Amino acid sequence: MNLDPEIAAALAATPALTNPAPPPEGVSEIEHARQELIEPTSAYTKFYAQKLPENAEGTVYVVDDRRVLVDGGDILVRVVKPTGAENETFPVLVWYHGGGWVVGDVTMDDYHLRTVAVDLRLVIVNVEYRLAPEHPFPAAFNDSYAALKWVVDNASDLSVDLKKGFLVGGESAGASLAAGVALKARDDAFFSGKSITGQWLQEPIVCHPDAYPEEYKTDFRAFGENSGTPLLSSELCRLLLDMYGAPPTDLGTYPLLAPSHAGLPPAFIQVQECDPLHDDGVVYEKALRAAGVKTQLIQNRGTLHGFHYNFFDTAAAQKQDRDARDGLQWLLSVGKTS
Repeated sequence: MNLDPEIAAALAATPALTNPAPPPEGVSEIEHARQELIEPTSAYTKFYAQKLPENAEGTVYVVDDRRVLVDGGDILVRVVKPTGAENETFPVLVWYHGGGWVVGDVTMDDYHLRTVAVDLRLVIVNVEYRLAPEHPFPAAFNDSYAALKWVVDNASDLSVDLKKGFLVGGESAGASLAAGVALKARDDAFFSGKSITGQWLQEPIVCHPDAYPEEYKTDFRAFGENSGTPLLSSELCRLLLDMYGAPPTDLGTYPLLAPSHAGLPPAFIQVQECDPLHDDGVVYEKALRAAGVKTQLIQNRGTLHGFHYNFFDTAAAQKQDRDARDGLQWLLSVGKTS
């Protein structure tokens, strides 16, 4: 791997990331993985919390946890809204966290998203979809789509004007969910006149490694080249795919396989060089562009999948954050409807 020197040094100083300890006796691998996520998420949270103005919550922005009814129960969505003048409305970003459909929750990106909401003056709806293996496919996708419809139904209550911008976004598995809901919504009469205007896909997976289309097979090399890669290896990726259990032909999980990508919303895509999923984002951007969709693609050099959670203060992570904010501004400008 040709790692960024700062990331390589940080990785070397964190042996638990390259040689993780086995779960303690009596703790399942899944529960152990979820517990191991707490420490980096807490540090990532603290880093972005310090970037918010003092006493910001309640004065600069407000947070409101809501419950959304889904098939079989309900899920949490965390709404972050900038404070504004009476009756002021904002664009909205519906966000889906990463974690391979198996780990993660709304706390992963919470404070980073709060800074985005404040800086860009948009409402963020952070969705806590149900996780596998307790809730296998299609629970995560169905929950994500239900939350998307809930935003439309409750736009006025959320101080959202969909015509100012109706964005979906996510990281890793969350980016797959974002791309999948954008694809389904394109063809759903429910969204007539309320179309998604942009998608932010951060290191997405858009095709199962056993189902690469013939026309793109030579473009998919990263998965085979990233065996044993820290943070996310091709072996770990396969394990997570199996746990979620989506069929390789499912378009909601693997939208590259859609017969047509025409009419999809503009896409801002970020990928990492040393990542088994690097080529997914690159190929998806190629397919979208060929279908006439407006796109922007950022390829980070020397970076690992999800590196920004552990190495959030590196120059590469801060560049990724700046790029993301610029990308969101671009989506809001190109996707705005009259």
